[in-house]
Amino acid sequence: MIELLPKTHIDFVKKRFIFFTISGIVALTGIISLAVKGLDLGLDFTGGTMVQVKFEKPVDISAVRTALKGAGIEAGIQTYSETNSFALKVKGTQENVNETADKMNSALKTIQGNSFTEEKRDYVGPVVGRDLSKKALFAIVLSMFGIIIYIAFRFSNPVWGTAGVIGIAHDIFVALTVMSLANREVDLVIVAALLTIAGYSINDTIVIFDRMRENMKKFPKMPMGQLINMSINECLSRTIITSLAVFVTVLVLFLFGGSGINNFAFCMLIGTITGVYSTIFICSPIVYQWEHRAK
Repeated sequence: MIELLPKTHIDFVKKRFIFFTISGIVALTGIISLAVKGLDLGLDFTGGTMVQVKFEKPVDISAVRTALKGAGIEAGIQTYSETNSFALKVKGTQENVNETADKMNSALKTIQGNSFTEEKRDYVGPVVGRDLSKKALFAIVLSMFGIIIYIAFRFSNPVWGTAGVIGIAHDIFVALTVMSLANREVDLVIVAALLTIAGYSINDTIVIFDRMRENMKKFPKMPMGQLINMSINECLSRTIITSLAVFVTVLVLFLFGGSGINNFAFCMLIGTITGVYSTIFICSPIVYQWEHRAK
């Protein structure tokens, strides 16, 4: 294993209640924010106006986005390969389709030396309907149970699986809390980011749990608290290297990837941080706390 840090002897278990409290405060903040402000749902969830335009000459998508932003319009922009056509989507009601479309056309006219024709205007209904939302929620809950069963089978302990799922739920909720506080739009791309965060989080947790299982075989009489601390400290260098690599990659996307993936990268930045946090300060201490109370 690559060692980035010198061997550490941090007592993570002893500080568990401090981090349980921090997570509790964040959770309370999230509940209040989601109850008061809610989430800024994107067009995928709310529906809106779609205008398809075709320019006479090639035009960069950044010029289109700048023209729309100049008129105060936040639009989702889809390009069609090998054409000069764009599909522009803006949140709104069905009654405001013509008004919104006319406003977008006026904004696009500010692009100098390149005229365009409007090929289509229409109302786009929500991609995620009520029935699909229920199915998605059911799928998430089912996957959580699947993770519990998998980890319980792999580590012969359902408590470990439950702790892993609590860590996933923690990371997803923190990401949604930050998205709400930052007034970031939540669309299907963010749903994909949340699922990615869930996978990243449980992968990091399983690495620590694997080391805990190995150490339990090597030191069967070692107290659980000492064993957890030793396992986390042994994996700390690996965790930092992996997390830094992911964080730097996502940070580059956030800074230079453009507005199209800015929200996705922002959500992933939060998830990268919380994924490590939950593994070290939530999942493993929960295992200790459960075992401690059971004894």
